[in-house]
Amino acid sequence: MLLESLIDKATQVNKKTIAVAAAEDSEVIDAVIDALSRNLANFILYGDEEKITTILRSKHFNLTPTHQLKIVHADSVSMAAELAVKAVSSKSASVLMKGNLPTSVILKSVLNKEYGLRTGNALSHVAVFEIPEYDRFILITDAGMNIAPDLEQKAQIIKNAVTIAKAIGINQPKVAPLAAIETVNPAMQATMDAAALTIMNKRGQIPGCIVDGPLALDNAISTLAAEHKGIQSEVAGNADILLVPAIEVGNALYKSLIYFAKAKVGAVIAGARAPIVLTSRADSAESKLYSLALALCSVAE
Repeated sequence: MLLESLIDKATQVNKKTIAVAAAEDSEVIDAVIDALSRNLANFILYGDEEKITTILRSKHFNLTPTHQLKIVHADSVSMAAELAVKAVSSKSASVLMKGNLPTSVILKSVLNKEYGLRTGNALSHVAVFEIPEYDRFILITDAGMNIAPDLEQKAQIIKNAVTIAKAIGINQPKVAPLAAIETVNPAMQATMDAAALTIMNKRGQIPGCIVDGPLALDNAISTLAAEHKGIQSEVAGNADILLVPAIEVGNALYKSLIYFAKAKVGAVIAGARAPIVLTSRADSAESKLYSLALALCSVAE
């Protein structure tokens, strides 16, 4: 299994610590327990200590000093977010993970000018998919962070995704900026941006990858579809990274792969000083575990 290989890779690096904000959540705790059982990482759980302890005990987790787990009480989810971000900022932890709290709350701490994790670059959501009957990873960006990115933001989103791709062993990722068609049409901004990104890549402004677009989804992932339309490209039919033009496209594609194609996924927020595991509260414990492994691989890189 492709995503299982990330867990194996993450266990082979020096053990890192993960700070979890508002950890009082059953699925989050399941992922933490699974990660501990695999010797994946150490954890600091910030949140309501009584609730966290109750959940751990309900899962028959033995709270002994032998486990690499620490619980730090926080009176509110905003305090939990602040403490977790400060732990990463001070390098007491290497990865930040979102627990049972709104995304806006944790991002407020992440973007705090005094103790946050800003780098000056755009933050973006990078999802790594394992799709049944597909023999390699497909990365989709940005399905959860940037609503309608402009050209400059799209260039940064690609750079963030390339960093993640390299961390999981894709050394020269092929990037397909998606659009509804594969030709440039001034009436369709997505095609104009895709063409500009392609030129920026050729001129070295977006290094470490191969960008070619615009490409429709079928032409990006199917060599047969690309050949049928006469598209000659290093990327067409072989894309590793799918850059979506807007969050609605990314959100629909992301959820279609999970619910229709039964794909498995791990995802992180890239572009900050440390990887951020910002999974949905509806995501499974398995998905959270894969996301943790992806984040740890990114730290190792």
